[in-house]
Amino acid sequence: MSDQHAENRSPEAPASRAPATKEERRLLLTTKQRRLGERLAELGIFSVATVSILAIFLIFVFVFRESAPIFFGSDEPTPVADTTRAGDTAATIATPEGIDRGDYPTLDHDAPVKLSYLWYDVWQPNSDHPAYGIFPIIIGTLKTTFVALAIATPLGILAALYTAFFAPLWVREYLKPIIELLAAFPSVVVGFFCLMTVASVVQAVFGNSIRLNAVVGGIGLSIAVIPIIFTITDDALRAVPRSLREAALALGASEWQAAYQVMLPAATPGIVAAVLLGLGRAFGETMIALMATGNGQVMSWDLFVSVRTFAATIGAEMGEVVTGSPHYQVLFFLGVLLFTFSFVINFVTEFYVKKRLIKRFRGGE
Repeated sequence: MSDQHAENRSPEAPASRAPATKEERRLLLTTKQRRLGERLAELGIFSVATVSILAIFLIFVFVFRESAPIFFGSDEPTPVADTTRAGDTAATIATPEGIDRGDYPTLDHDAPVKLSYLWYDVWQPNSDHPAYGIFPIIIGTLKTTFVALAIATPLGILAALYTAFFAPLWVREYLKPIIELLAAFPSVVVGFFCLMTVASVVQAVFGNSIRLNAVVGGIGLSIAVIPIIFTITDDALRAVPRSLREAALALGASEWQAAYQVMLPAATPGIVAAVLLGLGRAFGETMIALMATGNGQVMSWDLFVSVRTFAATIGAEMGEVVTGSPHYQVLFFLGVLLFTFSFVINFVTEFYVKKRLIKRFRGGE
């Protein structure tokens, strides 16, 4: 009878009996039941991440779709009536404005734009016979980005070195937030400052005849880039183990030698990431480049001539074009180039800097 009673009770025994073994007691103490709030938080984070990825993908699809006729159109030229003047060679076409465009085909505003039409040095989309050569825009973007990084990179890294290792605590508490506050400045304010003040100072110092140029635009872009490089570099320097600095000081190195020759190389992956992210910001900045560069489509490597960047061209002309027109498609093509460049920069930062460089400096390779 007792055996039958024990047998009838045995299925409920594991659920009701106290944990007998030490391992069971340990599992009960360390295993936590997730609450409803935690599950909702996890679901919310997952949903936001998924929506963000889908939004980026859909934006790229939209931009690429609007410029698709340029990629998939026929490569056969579709010029309009020949406007070659008597005495000109067959390869030279002079527009009604009297500007020599070389061998660029003569188009009207409804003529489809082919991909091959973009690789020229004339950008005149609003002319009677429009030209969509993007070489001046590429050169202008490269010049302003180079000037911005040439100014922002050393200033941002040196400022991070100072605040991380040399500045007193009270100086760091004030200096670091002030520099990071520059990132919150509206771009239009920085652009207006460059337009009214920086341009005059640069003209007075260098004596250049063109007031708005790549140098003025680069200085404005550097103001936007410095906080990015400074913040990430400072975090990277502070992430390096302090024992490396203490060991260098114990071996007789000075404060500067320990910071420059020990801590700075150890933080190289983070510094490279900071410069790459600053490069992406300078390349894609719109308002500063629009207001401070002069927006001149000049085919020249001279830093003191007016330039035009990708982002400034899109910002200045997108509001004036007819939806679906060839000019509209070319502007979206510039958007595809910007999107691709930003993606490449982030890809290199994520998969090269964070993996290969970090493994290399940690002795993994």
